[in-house]
Amino acid sequence: MYRLVDAARLAATRYANSLERRSALIPLTLNRQIGAIAVAWAGVFLLASVPKLLFPATPLHGPADMLAIGLPYLLIAFAPIAGYGIAAGSFPGGVLTAQPGVRLAVYGKWRRLSVLEARKQPAYGPAGFMASMLVGLLLNVVLRSFEFLLAVPALGNHAPDWGQALFHLMAADVVVMSFFYMVCFVMALRNVPYFPRMLLFTWTLDIAIQMIIARQLGGMAELPLSVADSLNSLLHGNITKVMISAFVWLPYLILSDRVNVTYRLRLRD
Repeated sequence: MYRLVDAARLAATRYANSLERRSALIPLTLNRQIGAIAVAWAGVFLLASVPKLLFPATPLHGPADMLAIGLPYLLIAFAPIAGYGIAAGSFPGGVLTAQPGVRLAVYGKWRRLSVLEARKQPAYGPAGFMASMLVGLLLNVVLRSFEFLLAVPALGNHAPDWGQALFHLMAADVVVMSFFYMVCFVMALRNVPYFPRMLLFTWTLDIAIQMIIARQLGGMAELPLSVADSLNSLLHGNITKVMISAFVWLPYLILSDRVNVTYRLRLRD
């Protein structure tokens, strides 16, 4: 009986180590390929936007109308690239960023590590669950963008005021959040100490933008009831997804040995 238990423990340990090694390959692959992924993403999104541009919900009357409809899709396609480029330029690979002067995550007992000590720790680097978070940040950009494609009609200058406001506010939401989620991705990938704070800021900004959109459009008396109901469901869904992400990941960002070793240079005492 004891031999069976020991064998099961050994098998579980080997499996866990195998998963850990595989997860460590994810950030390495992403770090090498993220530029190509970002360009490919822009191409895929613009291609998917072609039907919206060819068959808008309002008629096109000249270049000004085409620009009013086409520019938001163009900005959505290139917002992640801009986020990646600015963050990568601000935090070059291999360059160490100073630790924050004030700790926000103070729960637990920790001992400080030097940079060399931290790098020698098995828990150093964005592997394990952190690799899942990296993938999740990228998927969030993709899902929000395609949600916009599916849920929001292309409304140009000849749409009613509420239609133009709806189109441009929802497009601005995707542009801003795609930019910031990509900045978070780069900071996590490059072990930047401010990553947990930036992610918390991005979650807060995401919720604030949903509330601003609801307030701006909800105050328009001419907004059709059916559109208001659909918009409410969409905005409520976005807030719910952010809250779930925060509920799942905040405890990990505060308590995880990997997060503390990698981003805070400290180890549980």
